[in-house]
Formats: sequence, C-alpha cells, structure tokens
Amino acid sequence: MSTIEQPVEVDGDKLMQFVFRAVDEVGATLNAALVVMGDKLGLYRALAGTGGLSPTQLAERTGSAERYVREWLNAQAAGGYVQYDPDSGRYMLPPEQTVALTDPDSPAYLPGFFQIALGSVLDSPKIVDAARSGDGLGWHEHGHDVHDGCERFFRPGYNAHLIAEWLPALDGVVDKLERGARVADVGCGHGASTILMARAFPNSALDGWDYHDGSIETARQRAQDAGVADRARFQTASATAYSGTDYDLVTMFDCLHDMGDPVGAARHVRGTLKPDGTWMIVEPNAGDRVEDNLNPVGRAFYAFSTLLCTPASLSQDVGLALGAQAGEARIRDVVEAGGFTRFRRVAETPFNLVFEARP
Repeated sequence: MSTIEQPVEVDGDKLMQFVFRAVDEVGATLNAALVVMGDKLGLYRALAGTGGLSPTQLAERTGSAERYVREWLNAQAAGGYVQYDPDSGRYMLPPEQTVALTDPDSPAYLPGFFQIALGSVLDSPKIVDAARSGDGLGWHEHGHDVHDGCERFFRPGYNAHLIAEWLPALDGVVDKLERGARVADVGCGHGASTILMARAFPNSALDGWDYHDGSIETARQRAQDAGVADRARFQTASATAYSGTDYDLVTMFDCLHDMGDPVGAARHVRGTLKPDGTWMIVEPNAGDRVEDNLNPVGRAFYAFSTLLCTPASLSQDVGLALGAQAGEARIRDVVEAGGFTRFRRVAETPFNLVFEARP
C-alpha cells in the first residue's frame, strides 16, 4: 500500500532567520581570508595604538594599494574587527582586538587560527574526493598555511601553560627536568613545544620526532635560532618507529588523534620510557558524548577533524581515526590498550585537555 507524503509546513520567519544566519556564515568564511591578508600585509599591526588611520594612511604605512585597503577596512568594520568613525573617516583597532590580532605572546593570539582554517578550506576539494573514496590525506599533502597556521595557533597556548601549569601538574617531572632528563617530543611539528622545554630546562636533552621532513627542517632552524640546538635535536620518524630508550618523559601535543595507529604509538611509547617515566598527552578539549561538544569550540574542532585530522589518520596504516573530538574516555582506552596502568587528567584549558600516563 502506497503512502501519500504530507506537505511539510515551512515557517517563513524561521526560514529567513536561517537565511540571514547563512549570510553571516558566508561573511565569516570570507573573513578568514581577510584576517590572513591583514596579518600578512601588516595592516593590524600598523593600525594598533594609532588612535585611528584613514585608508590612505594605512596603505602608505604598509606599502599596500589604497583601494584594496579601503575595501578591507570596510569589511573589517562591518564584522566588528575594527571601528569606523564616520566624522573623521578613520578606522581604529580596539585594544582587545589589538591583543588578539597583533600580540604573538598572548594566549588569545588568533592569526594562526585563521591561517590554518584558510589552509584547510583551500585544501577542501581534496577532502571531497577522499570522502567519496574513503581514502585519507596525509599531513604532508597540505599547503604551508596549514603547517604554519597550526604552529602559530597552538604555540601561544603552549607558551602560556606548558611550563607554568602543565608540566608542574605531572608527578615529579619538573624535578627530573631541572636535574637533567631525557625527553622525546613525538609529533613535534615545527618544534615549538620542544624548544620551549629546552629553553626552560637547560640540563635536559630533548629529541623532537615527526614523520614530516619539512617540519623537521623548520624545527632544526628554529632550534638554531633559539640557541638550543645543542640540547634540542630533531629527527624524522613516525610515532611507532622513533628510536631511543630510557626516556624520562615522552610528550605528544595535539597529535595522538591524528595518528593512524594510536594504540601502536602508545605501545611504542611504553617501550621507550624508563620504568618510572611519564607520558604527557595534550589533546583538544572535548567531552565524551557528541552533545557535550555542540558548542563553538566543538564546532571548530569537528570542522578541523573533518578536513585535517580524520583524513590524516585514514592516510596511515590502521586508520583508527579517533578525530579531534575523541574525548577523555577514548584516549584512556588507547593508553590502556598500549600497556599503561595509570591514567589521569591533570589540567585543561578551553582548547586542551592534558593527561598523564604512567607504566
């Protein structure tokens, strides 16, 4: 017996509310490119602390074309990123936006967040193809905006929390580092976390590991520039194959969920640690249930997970694809499957959860 579908009644007001929300979403999507543009051209930095500039003045200060700068400023004013004074025709960068958009030492620094988002969007056609086939897309297959933006986004948070809060939350680790410990920073990327620890603990020796040759080359140069190349060494290897034993501390920053075989990585970490060693795992902040993550941070991380993290895992052996919103329970399962008997959450921020695992 066939059924007759009843017409669905559409609420016109709700429809238009969604349409205008979509208009705002499109503006926000385009604004990611505009923020990166403003960062690369130095427009925000030139505006900061001036009390307001005209488009001509800003263009002259940055060596940019006035017509582009004028449109950029109007878009920024419409989005609330800068303030416009119609009487003077000048545009001002408020103090809060000045911190968020020009101060790389602030944990609220945002240009890297926009840069990795823009890079992810630019690479999205590859993800559409991968979603059809079920294939993955490795980290090394993304453009420089993904690589550079990732480090620029996470580095301010590490600078703010790693030495002051996260490492002291681990049982006895700071004492070992101060005396002189062996550390493996696995999935180190450009080496921001490795170099930060090397500068804070000059008696310790650190090995940074990453499977991406380009990132390791960058990390070596960064260590040289920071004056810590003698105690922060970088080598290419995967999380399941890096060498070395008797490490006092193994760290993984925002990368375990990207791995194809995180359980295999956990087993390898277990085999490279001293009996009294510690594994510190820093992961994106997430609850264990989908409904726990239906918020602005979860939305951003689910999007990055779709475009970056899940494809990265699927491009590797096993392809477990934990996703950026794995949550504490799934991380615990991985850690315990890898042979660790003690696991606890030791710290968190709005963007990260920090775990301690012990043999």
